[in-house]
Amino acid sequence: MFLVGLSGGIASGKSTVVAVFRELGCAVIDADVIAREVVQPHFKAYQQIVQYFGTEILLESGEINREALGNIIFSHPEKRQLLNSITHPEIQKEMLKQILKYFVLGYRYVILDIPLLFETNRLTKFMKHTVLVYCDPRTQLSRLMKRNGLSRAEAEARVASQLPLGEKRRLASHIIDNSGDRESTRRQVLRLHARLEDSLDYLWARLAVGMAVAGLGGLAYFLLRRFIS
Repeated sequence: MFLVGLSGGIASGKSTVVAVFRELGCAVIDADVIAREVVQPHFKAYQQIVQYFGTEILLESGEINREALGNIIFSHPEKRQLLNSITHPEIQKEMLKQILKYFVLGYRYVILDIPLLFETNRLTKFMKHTVLVYCDPRTQLSRLMKRNGLSRAEAEARVASQLPLGEKRRLASHIIDNSGDRESTRRQVLRLHARLEDSLDYLWARLAVGMAVAGLGGLAYFLLRRFIS
């Protein structure tokens, strides 16, 4: 099994691509979903966040008010770093658990859906392949304005706050161009999926694991026969 990092940009259509991969039965781990889960009250990160940021960031339900916390870290970079130091280790632990689950289940590869994959650049070294969901700047701006009800100036500001898709494109090993219609994007995902499924990456490791499992199975059978006889 190998890891495939998937990323995009705001309004580039990453969710559309992820939906197609899921339809194909692929294993997808969503870093955003995990990030929301690890700050729930029953997680370790929750206790640490409340300890450092205070109870004023909590909703009446006891859950963290993400908007209030976001306002704090937006204007205080050092507090953003503190929050990241609390949440990132927990996110990575949960991702590792899910990766191991898919390994045991025998998946060919696992997709890690990570919005800031290329910005942080810490996780790319663990990826055998990286995929960027790209769309041209004009289409990106138009989609963002329509989706979020933003003015052109507001949409441009949000796009400018991220690493440009053109720069991410140079960093990715595979590109899915989502500038066109959904069917065009789907065909690209199907081709990439077929290529990844047919890949010989880590064949030696898979053969070694297979031989080890077969060996253990044979040993268990031998011991069982001896015990029965």
